[in-house]
Amino acid sequence: MSGAEVRRLRDGDGQEFMARLKKTVVMVGMMGAGKTAVGTALARALAVPFLDSDEEIERAANRTIAEIFARDGEPFFREKESQVLTRLLKGTPCVLSTGGGAFMAEANRRMIREQGVSVWLKADLEVLWQRVRHKATRPLLRTPNPRETLRALLEARDPVYAQADLVVESGEGTLEQMAVRVREALATRPDVLETDG
Repeated sequence: MSGAEVRRLRDGDGQEFMARLKKTVVMVGMMGAGKTAVGTALARALAVPFLDSDEEIERAANRTIAEIFARDGEPFFREKESQVLTRLLKGTPCVLSTGGGAFMAEANRRMIREQGVSVWLKADLEVLWQRVRHKATRPLLRTPNPRETLRALLEARDPVYAQADLVVESGEGTLEQMAVRVREALATRPDVLETDG
């Protein structure tokens, strides 16, 4: 596969290993699960590009996600999100972070399953709330009771996230440790990540 070159890397203990990413790794999960932070650390560890679908949408629209939601509504945003995912999945294998709602659309899940591999960063409500409660950039949490809104979103979305190809618990540990956990999960899929150890 083009762009899936073999790279000599080092793991968390400094041990050298060879790796070749054959498919794009799509980080899915709730806002605050760590998709961008862990995804960035994973991409660095695998020496592949990191992309964020929300950033790509903002770049294409020349507006923030919050502005898109306010002006055009969520359905318009979801349509643009699917278009961006289609484009990014056709590119060079990379680590791709998605917005919390991207995996909710069955068409997106199918596309990710066929062209990449989904990794659900699973986090409980308290971890998520501690991470998002002071951020004003979450349009879905602009409600009278944002914690309850987050709880309801988590309850509705968890069964869908559970359809991801791989599940990694998000919570304890450094970003680098989380990235190692994701890499270890990916290594169980030789169709995605080929390593020599």
